[in-house]
Amino acid sequence: MELVVLAVPDCPNAPAMLQRLEQVLPGSAASVDVRVISSEEEAARYGMHGSPTLLVNGADPFAPPRAAVSVSCRIYRDAGGRAAGAPSVQQLAAALQQARPTGG
Repeated sequence: MELVVLAVPDCPNAPAMLQRLEQVLPGSAASVDVRVISSEEEAARYGMHGSPTLLVNGADPFAPPRAAVSVSCRIYRDAGGRAAGAPSVQQLAAALQQARPTGG
């Protein structure tokens, strides 16, 4: 599974995303690549919908349909509707489970 975190320079929420991913990932089963995005062109090329964005096998599991690319801060909503700068551990676990091939 390919995991990439896209973030603007000095994004205050990127560390929370990475820390939560560490909690979800078993050992070194997957490595996370971090890419710093500094222009709208890069955001469009990589599919960043705000910072931080997680790409799982090239797709953003949290982006709504037809989401615009953006180099702005991104807001996620937890199960209770509260705003956060990164998905919860539970949301990340669910997204990664859905991306895993069946039988593995």
